[in-house]
Amino acid sequence: MAFIFISSFIAVGTILYLDKSVDRIYETKQKIEQAYRDIEKQNRALEKKMKDTEESLVTKKRELEILSNSLSEIEVLVGLKPLNDDGNISQRINFMKLSSQHRAVMLELFPNGSPVEYKGITSKFGYRMHPTLHKREFHRGTDLRAKMNTPVYATADGIVEWAGFHKKSGYGRLLILEHAYGFKTYFGHLKKILVKSRQFVKKGTLIAYSGNSGLSNGPHLHYEVRFIHVNVNPYYFIKWTQQNYNEIFEKEKKIPWQSLIEATAQLKLQN
Repeated sequence: MAFIFISSFIAVGTILYLDKSVDRIYETKQKIEQAYRDIEKQNRALEKKMKDTEESLVTKKRELEILSNSLSEIEVLVGLKPLNDDGNISQRINFMKLSSQHRAVMLELFPNGSPVEYKGITSKFGYRMHPTLHKREFHRGTDLRAKMNTPVYATADGIVEWAGFHKKSGYGRLLILEHAYGFKTYFGHLKKILVKSRQFVKKGTLIAYSGNSGLSNGPHLHYEVRFIHVNVNPYYFIKWTQQNYNEIFEKEKKIPWQSLIEATAQLKLQN
């Protein structure tokens, strides 16, 4: 009886122990399964986030490609040589911004553009037969087609050096503007001058009206550009703009452009 009692007690104890162990194992299994479900949920969220990030990166890459292409078009438009595709876009933007600022400075200080609404040229720069003297001589400027009283504008910032009738030259009413770094512009055969000697004028200021004064055979504007007393072809300056900015450096060899570019590199325009 004692043996049976002890055996039964041991058996019951073992069963209770095993049952409790099974409960613990079951709880552990449930915890592991819950942790696995949590990890799966986190993985799904991470996968979604990675997918969203990948799609965002693809979109940003497309935007950067579009920006780079647009930047290249702008660089070509303003005459800058585009950098290679590996070039940093922010560097390219900064370079273009600096170059644009520098170009703006040069186009403000140096003569450029037509002083009148451009309608063509009646007589080019160089040797020709003088229309009133009827002899071959060197034409120091360009005669721009302009009716009587056509508005004439300054082609760069400058100081009025001469404003009045000039008998010896045959230019009639003559206006001379002295610009920075050795440039001067001459406006001849004027009908009326609107500025006075020693007056400062900004680029684009209305300075005179075209006419037929002096040795002239009809209304037009005689326009000259000089650099340190040397006459240069005004046509290149008349056609000088942001769009064909570099052309003048190749066509007009009488001017030390590299020196002028270095001299004006640090200048900035005020708003």
